[in-house]
Amino acid sequence: MKFVVWPSEIDSRLPKKYGRLVKKAVAVNAPTIDEIRDAAEILGMKVVEFEPEKLNPRLSGIDEELRTKGMLRIESPYPPKGKSLRMICEKIRELRAKKRKAHGKRKKK
Repeated sequence: MKFVVWPSEIDSRLPKKYGRLVKKAVAVNAPTIDEIRDAAEILGMKVVEFEPEKLNPRLSGIDEELRTKGMLRIESPYPPKGKSLRMICEKIRELRAKKRKAHGKRKKK
């Protein structure tokens, strides 16, 4: 199943009217397009198209700080889209936790 993923669809800072598709409790704070791509690839999803400078048209009327650029077209073996987005959010959280843990260990030295 192919679908488009915008960072705004999983951004916990945005209300649903600006395109967030997952519950706020599941969503991630300010996801980057690179984090989404990495998480999707780790989960076995194929990134068909990657446009880091594309802006979701729904975000044209909001503050600049909330506008997250980028668009991915993903082919996922996990239909429907909502399930795939939740899996991506979980993986981003895991990756961020690992990064914080590794960063914390380096500081102690």
